[in-house]
Amino acid sequence: MKLIDLTGQRFGRLTVIGVTDRKSKSGDHYWKCKCDCGNEKDILGACLRFGNTKSCGCYVREFLASGNRRTHGGTSGGKHERLYEVWCAMKSRCKLPSVPDYYRYGGRGISVCDGWLHDYQSFRTWAYANGYEDSAPRGKYTIDRIDNEKGYSPENCRLVTIKEQMSNKCSNHMVTYMGETMTALQAHQRYASRNGVKYSTLIHRLNHGWTDSEAIETRTGEQRYGK
Repeated sequence: MKLIDLTGQRFGRLTVIGVTDRKSKSGDHYWKCKCDCGNEKDILGACLRFGNTKSCGCYVREFLASGNRRTHGGTSGGKHERLYEVWCAMKSRCKLPSVPDYYRYGGRGISVCDGWLHDYQSFRTWAYANGYEDSAPRGKYTIDRIDNEKGYSPENCRLVTIKEQMSNKCSNHMVTYMGETMTALQAHQRYASRNGVKYSTLIHRLNHGWTDSEAIETRTGEQRYGK
């Protein structure tokens, strides 16, 4: 995807100096910015475009020093929470065509609900209520959409491990076998593997017109039914 150059643009107190080599997991670039106070800081592009970051952190420090002790949504000591970056990345892959994964999300109609799109605190409250921990290793918790045809919302999301999320990817085939609909990965683990069928073989068969039953039950080397 073509990179949209933000150099020279102004976002709140920040003026963009140029792009850095650093990227988020979703592929969005960080941009080196100079704040009106003189500090320089690398800011995620999505956070600039959505208006979530407007200073190097000096605004928050001034805000707290003024006597108003209300906690800022995604900042602690001038540094963004890890969960805040997750929120920015979630929105960027649904809203920004420049993000490499956009075609899998915003490009096919996946969106972020209004309650989360403009309110980090709402997303943060949901995450902690559903088991999110700041001290957990990076990657332990990822946001998984229960129904991959629907967007990000409290009703359609859960926090799962990367392994659990892999079984729910849109790239997974849905298979109906023994009266149950499941992912191809689940079908392989429960049934096909018992017949000596590798997962890659199962996927290859499904991609080439085999019925679900044929793909699962036909042992390697055997012919399909009626062939």
